[in-house]
Amino acid sequence: MTTLELFTPENVERVLCIVAHPDDMEYGGSAAVAEWTAQGIEVSYLLLTAGEAGIRGMAPEIARPLRAAEQRASCDIVGVSRLTILDFPDGLLEPNLALREAICREIRIVRPQIVVTMSWELEAGRGLNHVDHRATGISVVDAVRDADNPWLFTDQLVSGELTEWKAPWLCVTMHEPAHAIEVSEASLERGVASLEAHRHYLAALPDHPAPRDLITGILTGGGEAAGVPLALPIHAYAM
Repeated sequence: MTTLELFTPENVERVLCIVAHPDDMEYGGSAAVAEWTAQGIEVSYLLLTAGEAGIRGMAPEIARPLRAAEQRASCDIVGVSRLTILDFPDGLLEPNLALREAICREIRIVRPQIVVTMSWELEAGRGLNHVDHRATGISVVDAVRDADNPWLFTDQLVSGELTEWKAPWLCVTMHEPAHAIEVSEASLERGVASLEAHRHYLAALPDHPAPRDLITGILTGGGEAAGVPLALPIHAYAM
């Protein structure tokens, strides 16, 4: 990993994390969330699917509420109160106007200074990227711009309850990193616990690395590249 610049934006009050499935934020990202909430920053999660097709051997109608409950428990560990789970189909996400409009609405509701999402590249992290992750990432890029345009998705604006909103920063995980978010040892521990909260999902993956080993490896590697003990590697784009 190349040398990473620490990401330290000022005047951050709200962060919105937008991912495809329950558990997606917990691969290092939730440690940064724990760091932010410990500083008094309000962090919200938007999940585009309920992850209902994510557990082999468990029917979607059973997996859906179970995975939502595990995500709620995970959010509680890192201090996230607002969790919104949409009903787009797991495994079949498409970067279309309906998805962009839904994401745009949440951005206009939350009004974040930072939007966090996933890489849209074919290769990300340790291998080939999931189709839903790719669709999420590119849709979020477009929706961040859409949210600031008063002439797009105007039905959201006619009542006056919502207005256009410009999010100054987009942070992308599992992407070619150029930046890092420093986290504490306490945030690492909360990050590990937040992944462990997805116990049914992890139980269906016998070859999955132990959460502590996985999260510690991500954060120590990011920290080494950034010149600090622990950090989450990201790419931060000024929007």
